[in-house]
Amino acid sequence: MNVTLSINDEVVQEARRRAEAMGTSVNQLVREYLDQLVGKTDPNADAAEFERLSHTAEGDSRGWKFNREELHERR
Repeated sequence: MNVTLSINDEVVQEARRRAEAMGTSVNQLVREYLDQLVGKTDPNADAAEFERLSHTAEGDSRGWKFNREELHERR
């Protein structure tokens, strides 16, 4: 089914940039969001995708380590 939406041009442009950075499309992001909204996602598939992405990530923490106290500091 095709759906027509009215969305601010600036929002669409930023969504396109972010989708491209994620290697997907705005259309796919909307589909996935709606699937999640109505509970049609597969938790096992989501976990597998998270694991796959974590193995391919090329992030660099530059030596930073997780600190529970910093996480819970009130700012």
